[in-house]
Amino acid sequence: MTPHILSIDNGTQSVRALLINLQGRIVAKSRVSIEPYRSPRPGWAEQDPDYYWQKLCEACHLLWRTTDIPKASIAGVALTTQRATMINVDEQGEPLRPAIVWLDQRRVEGEKPVSGLWGLAFKLTGMSETVTYLQAEAEANWIRVNQPEIWRKTHKYLFLSGYLTHKLTADFVDSVGSQVGYVPFDYRSLSWAKPTDWKWQAVPMEPELLPRLVPPTAELGAITPAAAEATGIPVGLPLIAAAADKACEALGAGGIDPYVGCLSYGTTATISTTHSRYLEVIPLIPPYPAALPNHYSLEIQIYRGYWMVSWFKEEFGHLEQWLANERGVEPESLFDDLVNEAPPGSMGLILQPYWSPGIKIPGPEAKGAVIGFGDIHTRAHFYRAILEGLAYALREAKERTERRSHTPITELRVSGGGSQSEAAMQLTADIFGMPSVRPHTFETAGLGAAMDAVVGLGLHPDFETAVAQMTRVGKVFEPDPATRDIYDGLYQRVYKRMYKRLKPLYEDIRSITGYPSPPSES
Repeated sequence: MTPHILSIDNGTQSVRALLINLQGRIVAKSRVSIEPYRSPRPGWAEQDPDYYWQKLCEACHLLWRTTDIPKASIAGVALTTQRATMINVDEQGEPLRPAIVWLDQRRVEGEKPVSGLWGLAFKLTGMSETVTYLQAEAEANWIRVNQPEIWRKTHKYLFLSGYLTHKLTADFVDSVGSQVGYVPFDYRSLSWAKPTDWKWQAVPMEPELLPRLVPPTAELGAITPAAAEATGIPVGLPLIAAAADKACEALGAGGIDPYVGCLSYGTTATISTTHSRYLEVIPLIPPYPAALPNHYSLEIQIYRGYWMVSWFKEEFGHLEQWLANERGVEPESLFDDLVNEAPPGSMGLILQPYWSPGIKIPGPEAKGAVIGFGDIHTRAHFYRAILEGLAYALREAKERTERRSHTPITELRVSGGGSQSEAAMQLTADIFGMPSVRPHTFETAGLGAAMDAVVGLGLHPDFETAVAQMTRVGKVFEPDPATRDIYDGLYQRVYKRMYKRLKPLYEDIRSITGYPSPPSES
């Protein structure tokens, strides 16, 4: 019997359940949309943890109804989830409060600064503000300060991946590859931080609050009878550790070498490369765990990324949405038509996509900007400028990664929802000045998780074999020389200068309005 992997991908917008064979073909799939978050207060983003579990169960049952592939062919289960969504649970694994979703913007000010030799080192290197920013952003610090009764009752503090793993296996265990967030994790050693590490000062908690970790490809546990009844997954199947969704996307796109740049056009847009050695592209901002054991994912994020595309569609794309419904076609095709109504360069309209501030790149004072408006500009120009601005920012991140790693990026693989746009793919090739490759499947996160399971179960002997057997090039977009030259001029002479020129104005805006608020070191 041909073996399959059940791969579950719990993203920001949906939960997908996929049956994937050893050739990387998705033989059955289901998709259940989810409400990304609820916002009880401005800037907050929360969700009922049990809601994620119920949607996972719903996706599994939908999968069983849409396939006749026997469950006996399933060799194992893999799980990948959105990153940095945090859940407090009691000894039975029951949630104590709503999950704080990664899009949450609340902050806690006035945390005790890191002291001792670590504090002195940060002051000498000019990194004190960065550390203070991290302390303010940490969800655990906010809960500890504002909901101390919840913190006192907390038995385990889990990522969404750890919570769903507990629901499936009844064990408090998680994958090393899923540890992306504000917890005392040592990204260099890929383990919980040593007792002397500064992170325990920055995000104070007892080590017992954190789950046991295993590397990708290791077994997390077995599907319990209760989980089997809730999901329809056969009892006793092994749950194999994978990684967070962005890392799995890179693996599913075949990006296991440092010369392969993996772009993710998702809610957060990113560029990442996989390395066997620890490198910080941005000082004090570590590389994240890769989906390969003992490897690192060098990643730079554009935080709001393709959220900006969704925002545009909601605010200005009603005509295309209506026409798509009338014609029975996907809205993306009509939005591609909209992009193509405007010429490359959007008639000089240049967008800097810093709709949310960053830690160091951009700095915490950053804001988004659009320059070059004229009376000729339309919705089409603005929409194209969004896509161009994201690609400019990711090209800048690519060049930063190359300088830091001393490894040229010679191949581009593009995943995520935005990769389904032909216009966005062509635009990427033209702005980067190199071919952009769309993998053979849109479901690269689920495929990457399945590849971890396949190697972990010994169904393929290693990742090189898994990549060769399970990933393929779908479509290649070649840069157009004339368009490439237009974009290169705008990128070199305009875009790369924008942030430096506008930064003093951003700082004045912050000092006058208080937004975004500067971190306090007192």
